[in-house]
Amino acid sequence: MKVLTIRRLEKAEQNKVWFTSIDLELQPGEAKAIHCERDIGTYVLSILIGQTAATNGEIDYFGQSFNGEWAKVRNRMGVVFLDDPPYERLTPSAYLQFFQRLYGKEADVTELLRQVHLLDKQKVKIKKLSYSEKRRLAFAKAIVHDPELVILEEPDQNIDLESKRILSKWIRSLVEANRSVLVITSNLESAISMTDYVYRLNENGLKLVEVIDGRNQTQNETSVDPTDVTRPFQLERIPAKVNEKMILFDPTEIDYIESHEGFANLHVKGQVFLCTMTLNELDGRLKPFGFFRCHRSYLVNLQKVREVMTWSRNSYSLILDTAQHDSIPLSKGRLAELKQLIGIS
Repeated sequence: MKVLTIRRLEKAEQNKVWFTSIDLELQPGEAKAIHCERDIGTYVLSILIGQTAATNGEIDYFGQSFNGEWAKVRNRMGVVFLDDPPYERLTPSAYLQFFQRLYGKEADVTELLRQVHLLDKQKVKIKKLSYSEKRRLAFAKAIVHDPELVILEEPDQNIDLESKRILSKWIRSLVEANRSVLVITSNLESAISMTDYVYRLNENGLKLVEVIDGRNQTQNETSVDPTDVTRPFQLERIPAKVNEKMILFDPTEIDYIESHEGFANLHVKGQVFLCTMTLNELDGRLKPFGFFRCHRSYLVNLQKVREVMTWSRNSYSLILDTAQHDSIPLSKGRLAELKQLIGIS
C-alpha cells in the first residue's frame, strides 16, 4: 500500500501561481526529497498537513483520501517543522516522555536520544542545548509515536556538520525500518545527500533530478569519462559531484560556469556544484545550448544575461537574471562577439 499519493496538486493565489501539477508517490521504505524555493516548500507542507487548501488536486494517505482532516492521520505521521521551538524548561528526556504520553504510545526514550546523539544531554535543560542539538531533539520527537511517514522541512538548515551526518544516518535508519521519509528543502545538495530520489519543483512543475549513486557501483563496472564517449547527438546532461553521488544537470538549468584549479564549478540557482570536466571541454559541449565564453575563466548561459554593465573603457560585467543578480566579468576582447551574438551594435 502506498504511504502517500499526490495527484495533479496545484496552488495559485490571485495572479500568483506557486506550483503546478505535482504527481508523486511514496512507498514504505522510501525516502524522497522535493527541492524548491523556500516559500513554495512552505505551501507544499501546509497543504500536506491540512493547514492550507490546494487549488486543485488530490492527496491520499495510506490508501485513503485526505480532505485536510489532519487529526485522522496525525498518529501515523511525524512532522519536523523548520520553526518548531521546544519546551526549553524541560530536559530532552522529559520532553520526549511528554509527547509519548500525549500520543498514548510506549517508546524507548533512551533509544530515541541515542539515535540523535543526545544521550549525554538527556538530563540537561533544553534551553542550554545548542541550536543543532535542539534540531536533533525535534527529529527524535517526530518518531516518538512510531509513525509510518516522516515529513521534514529544511531539516539541515543552519545545523553543524556533525548534526548533518547524524541526520543522514537517522534517515537511513528510518528507511531500513520500512518507514517512509519526505524531505522538503531549498538546498539541492542537501536533498541529494539525504535521499535517493530528488524532485525539483519550479514553475515547470515537478521533475525528477537525475542522480547516480557511486556507492551502488560494483567493481566490475567501468567508470567512463563523458568527454571520451562519441555520441551521435548533442550532450544533454552535465555531470556534477555531490559527495558520493553524481547529479546530471540539464544545460538550461545552469546559470554560469566558473573555472577553479582546473575544474569547473556549475552555478545553479544560487548553489555551486563541482564538475570534473574542464571549462574548455564544457565550452565545446555547451555552445549549441547558448553558452558563451565571456572570460577565460567563465562560461555564461546567454539566456540568463539581463544587462551588460560598463564600468570603464576596458572593464565590463554581465548582470544575470538570477535571484542573486550575479555579476560575472566580460573580457574586452569578447565584447564585439557578444554584441554580434545577441544582435546589438
